[in-house]
Amino acid sequence: MAKPFNRFSDAARALLAVESLSEKEGQFCGGLAYRAAPLSDKQANWLRILLDRHGLPALAEGGAHG
Repeated sequence: MAKPFNRFSDAARALLAVESLSEKEGQFCGGLAYRAAPLSDKQANWLRILLDRHGLPALAEGGAHG
């Protein structure tokens, strides 16, 4: 099993490299890629959904904070 992402910004950058990413998903990930503030619960949940949808490793526990 792949190692989970420890930081949401790393997960967002990995998603940006996925060819099947929709424009809406890309805009969301682009906004997260260099964000310094923690994610809201809703943002963290959608990021987890996108990682799963596109076959990438999960977000580590606590990874929504940076």
